[in-house]
Amino acid sequence: MEDFPINFLAIIVATVASFIVGFVWYTLLFGKAWAKEMGFDMNRKATGGEMAKGMLLNLLGNFFMAYVFAHNNAAWSFVPGMDVMSDGASIANAAIFTWLGFYVPQDFNKVTWGGKSWKLFFIDTGYHLVKLFVAASILILWK
Repeated sequence: MEDFPINFLAIIVATVASFIVGFVWYTLLFGKAWAKEMGFDMNRKATGGEMAKGMLLNLLGNFFMAYVFAHNNAAWSFVPGMDVMSDGASIANAAIFTWLGFYVPQDFNKVTWGGKSWKLFFIDTGYHLVKLFVAASILILWK
C-alpha cells in the first residue's frame, strides 16, 4: 500500500482559509441576500452562544472537508498521467470534480426538496466552488 503524502499544516491553513472565505461570502458579499433567501428575520440578532456554536461547527466542518480533500487529492496522485498535469490543472480538476460530484447534487436538493430558491442555490454553490478552489490551491501548491 502506498503512503499518502499529507501535509497537516496545509490542512490547517486550508481550514482557516475556507472559514475566512465563508465569512466574506456570507457577510460582505451575499449576507443580506442569503439571509433573505433563507427566510431569516433580519431584525433578530443571534446570541453570542449561537454565534460561537455556529462558528465552531463551521470550523469543524471546514476541517473535515480539508482533511478528506487532502486525502482524496493524494489518492488521485497515483492515477497514471496525473503526475504530468500542471498544478493549475490539478487544482481545477480537484475543485471542479469534487464540486460537481458532492456539492452540486446537495445544492440541487435544497431547491428540489427543500423548496429553496435558485438564487440561494447560486449563492451556496458559488461559495462551495470558490471554497474548493481555495482549499485545493493550498493543498496542492504547498508541497
